[in-house]
Amino acid sequence: MGLPTLVVLMTLLAFLAPERVLAADRGAWAPNVQYATGDIVAYGGKGYDCRQPHTSLVGWEPPNVPALWSPRTGTPPTDTEAPSTPTGLASQGVSSDSVTLSWNASTDNVRVTGYEVFVNGGTTPSASTETTGASVVGLSPATAYTFTVKARDAAGNRSPASGSISATTTDGPRPTGKKIIVGYWHNFDNGSGNIRLRDISAKYNVIQVAFAEPVGGPGSGNMGFVPYNSTVDEFKADVAFLRGQGRKVLISIGGANGTVHLDDATARQNFVTTMQSLISTYGFDGFDLDLEGSSLSLNGTDTDFRNPTTPRIVNLIQATRQLLNQNGAGFVLTMAPETAYVQGGMAAYGGPWGAYLPVIHALRDRLTYLHVQHYNTGTVMALDGRAYGQGTADFHVAMAEMLLQGFPIGGNASNTFPALRPEQVLIGLPASPQAAGGGYTSPATVQRALDYLIKGKSFGGGYVLRNPAGYPGFKGLMTWSINWDKFSNFEFSNSHRAYLDTYP
Repeated sequence: MGLPTLVVLMTLLAFLAPERVLAADRGAWAPNVQYATGDIVAYGGKGYDCRQPHTSLVGWEPPNVPALWSPRTGTPPTDTEAPSTPTGLASQGVSSDSVTLSWNASTDNVRVTGYEVFVNGGTTPSASTETTGASVVGLSPATAYTFTVKARDAAGNRSPASGSISATTTDGPRPTGKKIIVGYWHNFDNGSGNIRLRDISAKYNVIQVAFAEPVGGPGSGNMGFVPYNSTVDEFKADVAFLRGQGRKVLISIGGANGTVHLDDATARQNFVTTMQSLISTYGFDGFDLDLEGSSLSLNGTDTDFRNPTTPRIVNLIQATRQLLNQNGAGFVLTMAPETAYVQGGMAAYGGPWGAYLPVIHALRDRLTYLHVQHYNTGTVMALDGRAYGQGTADFHVAMAEMLLQGFPIGGNASNTFPALRPEQVLIGLPASPQAAGGGYTSPATVQRALDYLIKGKSFGGGYVLRNPAGYPGFKGLMTWSINWDKFSNFEFSNSHRAYLDTYP
């Protein structure tokens, strides 16, 4: 398009556009805005005077069309006028976790660029939109909320808050029963397929987001997490949605590929700082220690689980305690060690064998759940001195009772690891044969083991409970993973939720 043609077109647009009586400081230049002769705008750090009236379009930025704009000298103008207050705020619908709102458009001396919705008098917007309507998600079921709206312009000016309205969410699904199912939701697709966090079955009481992993090397202490196939805001909303249903959402640390070792004070403090940032950003209810491989290993001279001396174990205990203290009494701590790191400490104590025991013992006062992985393991010696293999009812009962009774360390009967409370103990299982290299156990076999472990109802196996009556307070099951459970048509969660809900 040549300049003469452009001038003719500008003249036609000026004729069609409503006339502005007075020129004004219009702030930042923007497309699709009516400008009058003498109007002043800012663009690219410079000021410009409008030479003739027109409606701006993309491509007609002031430096590109001298027929419309002439450069000014001096400081560019600043838009300091806020939009008008939105009116007519109303609720258009509610669900168990969201409220949909609408309002009337605001006006501005330049243009309104968007609106922000605030909940319960908060200072951080819970929703942002360019239109006159929005849905606020991640709310709790059966809860009353108060909403206001502000308009904003391109210069960042915000209107006063609208009048407030209240709306109450409907009731929603909540987990039932006293026994729980803990599930790991993995933040990657390893063949199981991906499932959106908010779509996790209501049969899961605790969701472990896997994993936060080290950034800058395993010994840096810097932990990172980036949601897979989701934006940060979407993921935060999904966490809030699950929490609104009364469920706990934790961030799990480590995993098979996420080696973490805190060998010095710098790494320890990096760990605390970065983990607190993740916890605060996403609104997690707690965190899970799923440290495997070389993450934990006892030094040769470290022989007393009550008084560990290995730096990476001492620093992990201190860092975890600091995070627990920072986040209050309701903050959840769980652990998912492999059998070698816990029950393996009865046969031998050193290196990886029993390396989790000092961590569990030091934090047992704040430990919510311990769910040892009853999979990807060889045979393990039990309290009766016999070794049991994974994938059997005997193995599950024997490994669980070691934690419920306590056991001697390194074969030394005078050095006993104290029992945990029954409500702290769960059994960790693969959700499907594909989920682990070994240890998958059919639901029927698992439930025979639980009948014996919880009620003392024997299935006639080789292992005999030290407490014949069983442990009624035993808490439930953990699975790797929620994703694999979906892959196998929810065999794990459907069968075990129905079973666990039979307990009073």
